[in-house]
Amino acid sequence: MAQNNPKKIFDRAIDLLKKGASDEAESLCRSCLSKNEHDVNFLSLLGTILLRKNDFEGAEKLLRTVAEIAPGYPNVQEDLGTVLLNLGKAEEALIPLQKAIENNPKSASGFSKLGGALKSLGRDEAGDAALKYAADLSPAQADLEKATLLFAEGKFRESEVLAKKLIDNNPRDVNAGLLLGRIAIDARAYDEAEMLLRKVVEIAPRFVPAWHDLVAALKEQGKEEEAIKAIERVLQMEPTNAGSHYYYAGLLAMVGRTEESAESYKRAVEIDPKLVGAYLGLGHVLKTLGDQEGGIASYRAAIALRPNLGEIYFSLSNLKTFRFANDEIDDMVKRISHESLSSESVVHLAFSLGKAFEDKKDYDRAFQYYSQGNEAHRNSIVYDPVRTEVSHGKIKETFSEDFFNRIKKTQPGVKDPDPIFIVGLPRSGSTLLEQILASHSLVDGTSELADLGIVSQMITNKDKGRVFPGGILEMSDDEITYLGQQYLDRSQQQRRGAPFFTDKMPNNFAHIGLIQAIIPNAKIIDARRHPLDSCVGSFKQHFAKGQTFTYDMFELGEFYLQYDQLMAYWNEVLPGKVLRVQYEDVVQDLETQVRRILDYCELPFEEACVNFHETERAVRTASSEQVRQPIYNKSVNTWKRFDSHIGDLKEVLEPLLDASDPTIIVR
Repeated sequence: MAQNNPKKIFDRAIDLLKKGASDEAESLCRSCLSKNEHDVNFLSLLGTILLRKNDFEGAEKLLRTVAEIAPGYPNVQEDLGTVLLNLGKAEEALIPLQKAIENNPKSASGFSKLGGALKSLGRDEAGDAALKYAADLSPAQADLEKATLLFAEGKFRESEVLAKKLIDNNPRDVNAGLLLGRIAIDARAYDEAEMLLRKVVEIAPRFVPAWHDLVAALKEQGKEEEAIKAIERVLQMEPTNAGSHYYYAGLLAMVGRTEESAESYKRAVEIDPKLVGAYLGLGHVLKTLGDQEGGIASYRAAIALRPNLGEIYFSLSNLKTFRFANDEIDDMVKRISHESLSSESVVHLAFSLGKAFEDKKDYDRAFQYYSQGNEAHRNSIVYDPVRTEVSHGKIKETFSEDFFNRIKKTQPGVKDPDPIFIVGLPRSGSTLLEQILASHSLVDGTSELADLGIVSQMITNKDKGRVFPGGILEMSDDEITYLGQQYLDRSQQQRRGAPFFTDKMPNNFAHIGLIQAIIPNAKIIDARRHPLDSCVGSFKQHFAKGQTFTYDMFELGEFYLQYDQLMAYWNEVLPGKVLRVQYEDVVQDLETQVRRILDYCELPFEEACVNFHETERAVRTASSEQVRQPIYNKSVNTWKRFDSHIGDLKEVLEPLLDASDPTIIVR
């Protein structure tokens, strides 16, 4: 029978691999190796599969075994050399690559890889000779190898030129098409990447890596529903692809389908128990669902697989009620000094250690690590405070009193009162306000929606010479109304059927004028907290993306002043439009503030809003665990813990604080 015939099983695995069903092929190999661990056919094939999945350590072990048992086995020497190159072991890669060429003197890819290994070791003359010979044997193969290498080295323009040359010579070269798509993604040209990758999957419908990159390009354009449909198509073709389940889970989490996301992450790790990213993602969604114990278990499983990945430790520390044990803190202190640690992992570990020492009340050492994390990340991002000031100036100039007088007369915009925007700066109590409102029977709590930011960019139109924000002055009333409808349509996927919903993207404070124009009946709440607490809280938090102003204490204070000034402007030109809610007031007198908020939102009082901590719902922000507890005042004046370190911040924020008692806010 076929199921007991190794030759037929091997042929079946090869066939599956050709069709792109790599996970199923891997399962077949592992099943056969469990019965005969020295079967070179399955050892070699499994090594090749792991190489394609970038599991270089696993592939190296298998391919070394094959090379020892059967050194002349087809492709094993070249595959082993490829693995060693990817692991940065160019010197070790020379011997298997030379053996590969001895076994197959016409191997263009073998000569190309040998040339790359030699040049990386500084042996340029020999390397160039090998690369020239590879090009003579197969110009296309050599160009693809070179283009791929250039891409890996970050030489995107040179890689693009070569890849385009390959496409010009053969428009059906899907590998070159995939590379061009990846170059476009790296350049953030996501629409171009989508176009390129759609051509690739049209030519090769079962080319799973191209589908995965297409999904990434769609997601970055805010086309989550299209991305979900694309990955669902891949899962229909190959239901046992762990990577596809992983991508699917991430998309489901983005659109608020959190329970389904958890199931898909679980399926991914069931198929591939070594898929670290899936354990990490599962931890995130379990935290969101309030299953802290499950989230911690998932994060710990990820640490067991990748103990040097700082993001996992940070994910644990980001469970604000979690506490590291002393031995875990000691381990992180040792790891952060490793030379081999990536800069990103250094940042994550530094923030984790800051939180760990703050929990131990060692505030000086905590601030030392917070500062290390902030400084390291600030060096890797672009933020220009002057651009912020200029941007806010253009917003004020655009959304002027004259503009609002115009729209009062013509009344554009969608009149639906559904959205309740909660704006402000990070770490200012916005998650608490959202939880209070989401506890009301008439309100859906969503999250920090990117939709308004995406809609704002629809104002920009190159053909009409319009740019944001001033371009709105040239738009007709119908065009302005269209923007409002686009926002409501986009946010619909996050809603669950209630008449009203929250959108707590903090940076929407800059879009209050836009909100008034496109959704004039929307409610807007300005979540405020003591400026020092808000700024220090932001300095202690490493954000997944954005909030680039928070990684330097001086820039953070300056941004707070810019925010305060813009809010003062909105209150001047739109009096009574925005409700300011002070975090300290909510803590001091919860019920009074709840009634005030509900009155503003024109919602009847419900006791559940006072008992917000009993509400079961997904909460995605860093405060997810804190809002599941009754109200407490431990977060008031926490800046005092670091008073000796924040002199510059206090000086910047001086206009907002009482000179004799900085705990008192004067503005």
